[in-house]
Amino acid sequence: MTLYANTFHYERRRTREVMVGRVGVGGANPIRVQSMITCDTMDTEASIAQTLELAAAGCEIVRITAPTVKDSRNLENIVKGLRDRGCEVPIVADIHFKPEAALEAAKWVDKVRINPGNYADSKKFAVREYTDEQYAAELTRIRERFSPLVALCKQRGIAMRIGTNHGSLSDRILNRYGDTPLGMVESAFEFARIARDLDYHAFVFSMKSSNPKVMIAAYRLLAARLDEEGPDWNYPIHLGVTEAGEGEDARIKSAIGIGSLLADGIGDTIRVSLTEDSIHEIPVAKALIDCGLRMAASGSLEPTARRDCGSAKSEIRNPKSEISFDPFSYQRRATETIAVAGIGDPGCKIGVGGEELMRVVVRQTHFDKIAHKIEKMGDYKPEIIYENAQIEEVDPRDDGGIARLNKKSNPQFVTVKDDVALPLITAFRLLAAKLPARHPILLKDRLGRLSAANDEARMTNDERSPNDRMTREQMEGDVRHSDFGIPSSLDIRHSSFLDTLLVASTNIGSLLCDGIGDAVLVQGEEAPGQALRLSYNILQAAGSRIFKTDYVACPSCGRTLFNLQTTTARIKTATSHLKGVKIAIMGCIVNGPGEMADADFGYVGGAPGKVNLYVGKTPVKFNIPEGEAVDRLQDLIREHGKWIDPALQTTALESVSS
Repeated sequence: MTLYANTFHYERRRTREVMVGRVGVGGANPIRVQSMITCDTMDTEASIAQTLELAAAGCEIVRITAPTVKDSRNLENIVKGLRDRGCEVPIVADIHFKPEAALEAAKWVDKVRINPGNYADSKKFAVREYTDEQYAAELTRIRERFSPLVALCKQRGIAMRIGTNHGSLSDRILNRYGDTPLGMVESAFEFARIARDLDYHAFVFSMKSSNPKVMIAAYRLLAARLDEEGPDWNYPIHLGVTEAGEGEDARIKSAIGIGSLLADGIGDTIRVSLTEDSIHEIPVAKALIDCGLRMAASGSLEPTARRDCGSAKSEIRNPKSEISFDPFSYQRRATETIAVAGIGDPGCKIGVGGEELMRVVVRQTHFDKIAHKIEKMGDYKPEIIYENAQIEEVDPRDDGGIARLNKKSNPQFVTVKDDVALPLITAFRLLAAKLPARHPILLKDRLGRLSAANDEARMTNDERSPNDRMTREQMEGDVRHSDFGIPSSLDIRHSSFLDTLLVASTNIGSLLCDGIGDAVLVQGEEAPGQALRLSYNILQAAGSRIFKTDYVACPSCGRTLFNLQTTTARIKTATSHLKGVKIAIMGCIVNGPGEMADADFGYVGGAPGKVNLYVGKTPVKFNIPEGEAVDRLQDLIREHGKWIDPALQTTALESVSS
């Protein structure tokens, strides 16, 4: 199977149009922005108010949870209240576990979202071998449960999302396909085939995961499989990184997952899931779409075009077969390790490539601004100065230059020239395709001149608006913010730094998830402290280098059994010093165990006011009063030997603050 897209030339995947109320998704429509309200669905007025707020902010489709038949029935009142107020925003019912709730909701809404992993199955993590006959019997049972909903949606002319979540694959799928992108796709296809058999086609697919690498692979596999099935399988695709969390880390993780796929031409509607008030999701989603459109419009390498590069010429005859990575399965490009000049005493060397950590590189001008505090920055300091590392700058279209480089007996640290007139992702993919794997590659967040948005970001401090103005310490690279998070005086939701963050995360993160890259350089941000923080946070979000506590936190919704924002803040306060520990914070059980499969510990709402604690995906402590749960989580981490007292943990942030 090959990736449907040309990885060197942007082209948006062509789909049929699916109408969600009055809003068209796919086809010639723009990429649509979605979000979800967070209040109790039985609170009609609050549901109406939150929906109106989202619509006013530019949200084009609003999702509301419907966990029970009673909640689904109240959707009638919510929709009527919205229409009476002149709001025509389409409403989507979010369904898990309850086919009866879906059938009730479908009477009132414009779209129903179902999760194939739990629509007709209960998840027990049971290990069982299915014969072909037993598996066929399971599919017959699912058809009986699912067909009435399809018939009702078809009768009413409303849409459906067949939305697979990595965290809630059924035991049947897990036992046959494993916890894999293939299992995610097959789970959705089982339901899609039933819909198609009933001549229902008004549906959209999604393949959501909290792990950007898994998400990207699953969506690429989905697009390739749809293409393989035939032209009438041209259904639209909804993108989202589920349980992205909050703050800067969540925006970076969302940009890596969503932005990378938009750059591949995949995606017709998106939701950025933040553990914040959902109103804050809208500007991030709109900015991500805008960044993707600008990158797509920046030009690309034609599949068979010849281009002059000095005296050399380059031709890509079959880009699909010449990419250096497997688009459906992550594997880091196998380079050789080389030693380059590090930061420190003269003669200091640092390893790049091979099994070495992904390195963080800075320009000399940035280093000069923070050199006076390097000794206090611990593990979080820059590691290589660009000008000292003997990095070879290459135009990947210059076959003559590539040939000269390949004749060198030793591996060479290589990057793309800044003045190459190609989209950045295209340029680095092309470089990796032509360059033998032994050469380590330095990734950059941008090439050539800054965009208009980044030109604004480079204005002098006095030229900025008060909301965007940075303190002198921030301009010089201060890193005294909690958890390398958002500077208190620079709100990421309203600053030009958001554009810089999204572009850098999309460009570098996409390539890291392709397995390309051995070091990173953020040069689109003038403040060295912010550029340094962004470099490390992109590596963390891509799973390429874990240097701090990692959190998987779902957004709020009507199913949530505790206040996610305040609870996440309390857990972070208690655990953010635990370097390399991954903690999942889930408001309910819907996606909890599965999304926590690669987490060390989980904090999950089990009942109102009660919390269950997990080790991996295994529940170990039950019905803990919410007031005690954070302390019990700390005890659980101690029991498993991963606790370090804060007083014994000397971090870079503490050192800089002293």
